[in-house]
Amino acid sequence: FFFFDSLQDQFDNLEKHTQWGIDVLEKYIKFVKERTEIELSYAKQLRNLSKKYQPKKNSKEEEEYRYTSTRAFLATLNEMNDYAGQHEVISENMTSLITGELTRYVQELKQERKSHFHDGRKAQQHIETCWKQLEASKRRFERDCKEADRAQQYFEKMDADINVTKADVEKARQQAQLRHQMAEDSKAEYSSTLQKFNSEQHEHYFTHIPNIFQKIQEMEERRIMRIGESMKTFAEVDRQVIPIIGKCLDEITKAAELVDHKNDSQMVIEAFKSGFEPPGDIDFEDFTQPMKRTVSESSLSNSRGDGKSEPKFGSKSKGKLWPFIKKNKLMSLLTSPHQPPPPPPASASPSAVPNGPQSPKQQKEPLSHRFNEFMTSKPKIHCFRSLKRGGAGPEDFSNLPPEQRRKKLQQKVDELNRDIQKEMDQRDALTKMKDVYIKNPQMGDAASVDHRLAELGQNIEKLRLEVQKFEGWLAEVEGRLPARTEQPRRQSGIYEAQNPSGVNSCAQDRESPDGSYTEEQSQETEMKVPATDFDDEFDDEEPLPTIGTCKALYTFEGQNEGTISVAEGEMLYVIEEDKGDGWTRIRRNEDEEGYVPTSYVEVYLDKNAKGA
Repeated sequence: FFFFDSLQDQFDNLEKHTQWGIDVLEKYIKFVKERTEIELSYAKQLRNLSKKYQPKKNSKEEEEYRYTSTRAFLATLNEMNDYAGQHEVISENMTSLITGELTRYVQELKQERKSHFHDGRKAQQHIETCWKQLEASKRRFERDCKEADRAQQYFEKMDADINVTKADVEKARQQAQLRHQMAEDSKAEYSSTLQKFNSEQHEHYFTHIPNIFQKIQEMEERRIMRIGESMKTFAEVDRQVIPIIGKCLDEITKAAELVDHKNDSQMVIEAFKSGFEPPGDIDFEDFTQPMKRTVSESSLSNSRGDGKSEPKFGSKSKGKLWPFIKKNKLMSLLTSPHQPPPPPPASASPSAVPNGPQSPKQQKEPLSHRFNEFMTSKPKIHCFRSLKRGGAGPEDFSNLPPEQRRKKLQQKVDELNRDIQKEMDQRDALTKMKDVYIKNPQMGDAASVDHRLAELGQNIEKLRLEVQKFEGWLAEVEGRLPARTEQPRRQSGIYEAQNPSGVNSCAQDRESPDGSYTEEQSQETEMKVPATDFDDEFDDEEPLPTIGTCKALYTFEGQNEGTISVAEGEMLYVIEEDKGDGWTRIRRNEDEEGYVPTSYVEVYLDKNAKGA
């Protein structure tokens, strides 16, 4: 309590001080409000950051989150979202417990302060009025006393003067008595007023003003206490969310501890494993023997056993080479024709020639030169990324490597089985509903679900057929994958001069006279090769379109590799015209194509032809 002596003259100072206290409270409210806005903005930015780096649904990014490192990052994003939520809680609690409460309290405080100072001003005005009444009564009493004294002196003077008549003396005496009575009345009034003022003054300074000051003091103390409690709440709101924030950080740490580099690297291996076996060794070729050298039937391709049935030339299914090696590049490195084609026969009919014109002789370069050129050639490294490429492809995923194709087919089978289960669940539910309708016709018409049941039955049947189809492809792939323990070995084929027929029995990979490469595979081959179009990923090689037609002028017996036999007068398709080496590439049908001497055929080019 502030003592009366130090406060009775400091009423205005108290009014200024209490106004300053309210200003401090409003300043603190503004501070907390800005803090809540910062918390909300921070939480919003954290949520946007977490959302920005979340994987998009049904996208390529979603597949990347199967690794432990990316799953840990996803857990971090989720925990940061929860972390942002705790900052929103801080903002909400500060708004409701501090700014909202203090704002209402400030309004009440302003009203209470106004009331107290109004009562103080009213008490001051009342005591001032009493003081004025006392002063007026005092002045009147003083005036009446002076008038009575002058009247008494005049009466005594008139009574002592012998020349004054008795009537004048009596008049002066009555006047003196009247003034004396007026003075007595003023005295009594002054005394009463003074007593009343003293009482009011005592009441004012010892009761009213102290009570008002006491109320103002209590009001100020409550304000100070309230702002202190708000500051304590300010800290407590933060402290309440610390355990939850700690849990968020603990979850981030836990997710980080689950990162397994071995598991992630193994998943990469499983994801990009092609299923191809490494190429085998190349057999030694003895050039001291008088024999023709040819390309090994298994060089840098899938190994094949001896004595297996050979495919027809020009088959659509292709054997697969080791990744990053183009077929044409590889075969042109190992063999390349240099001999020009034979001239047409001099006789009218080429049948006069016993053995027909000779097919091109292929001069061989040393294997070391070819192999060195092969080793120094740059592989198509960028094509490896195409293993992950999406896009439209064959329904049986034959454009993928064996292992990847098997995984895709297995995923497709699992997906179809899930669809079948969903359809069966719907059918079971509709069947139960139909039974209910049959037992309780008032609930619905049982015939109304027959159409839907029929549709579900058809859908299930279609899905089962799809499953059978993909399971067949899956069984085919799993049966054609080479055993892991087998070590394929390249075998070098040899053309023997005395046995030209050996060409057809060992030529699995063929090469045209101009160095282009055509590969074929027989369905009767015992050693099955993965039927994935891996070449599309590395070579993007497509069958050549027809550019015209031709008519055979002479019969040509194509006995060497890359050539094709034609009969006189036969009509064929032209797929590659003469490059200046004297050979034209033709096609009989989709399974037979090869080279014939340009002088043996009459070519009719068709620039508008787009394909056979």
